Amino acid sequence: MSSDTLAKPAPVPEPRASTALPAEPRIVPRPRAGQWAAAVVVLVLLALAANSVVRNEAFQWDVVGEYFTSASVLRGLGLTLWLTALVMALGFALGTLLALGRLSANPVLRAVSWGYVWFFRSMPILVQLLFWFNIGALYPQLFGVKTVNLLGPVTIAVIGLTLHEAAYAAEVVRGGILSVDRGQTEAAQSLGLGRWRRWRRIVLPQAMRSIVPPAGNMLIGTLKGTSIVSVIAVQDLLYSVQLVYHRTYQVIPLLMVATIWYVVVTSVLSVGQYYVERHYAKGSECAR
Repeated sequence: MSSDTLAKPAPVPEPRASTALPAEPRIVPRPRAGQWAAAVVVLVLLALAANSVVRNEAFQWDVVGEYFTSASVLRGLGLTLWLTALVMALGFALGTLLALGRLSANPVLRAVSWGYVWFFRSMPILVQLLFWFNIGALYPQLFGVKTVNLLGPVTIAVIGLTLHEAAYAAEVVRGGILSVDRGQTEAAQSLGLGRWRRWRRIVLPQAMRSIVPPAGNMLIGTLKGTSIVSVIAVQDLLYSVQLVYHRTYQVIPLLMVATIWYVVVTSVLSVGQYYVERHYAKGSECAR
């Protein structure tokens, strides 16, 4: 081996390219001065409105506190809650039957159910209550009993509100059932599940996701809608405060008593609706 070969230096390795990724650019949010300015304006307006309500002597907050938990007001509140619960239970029971009739293969059931929903959604609830209140002019006796003695104001309120709510409940239930994929029912049927078990275990749990939100809105609407029964002298919450201010002429503070109670009850119902919706939304993308 020659000396030139021994003296040749070893080749220098070329530097390897760096595999590190470049740092991602930092995204700086754009300043939104307009939104903050609008928020400040809204807060100022709310503060001014609250201040005017609290400091306005015409509201007579001492009178509001005096009658807020009075016996007559609490009795009216109790009747309002009872009427709301009963009407919702009966309305959804009848509405479910109507929804099944709308989905039935029998053309007669479909037509009758559709006609019921169409008629009672077309008639204003006040007109219906007044009609039932004067039903004695058409039928002086029912089942051998005078109509006046058979249908009192509370019974008329229950009948009128139930028939009205059932028309809307039918569409809510029907929409919930139609929201369930037909393949779910076919898969349950292929497993040998009976009709009742398919409805109870497969269809209804999934349909409730679509039924609960509008049903909760209906419940709150029914609670407030019961105030209309005061026109037929049912002593609900509104009628109870009306009896007081017809005697004392303190209209505004007594109306505030009714308003605050409605706000309190609807707030409690809204919280309950949230948890019921979250329960039936388990396993879905909208569950929180």
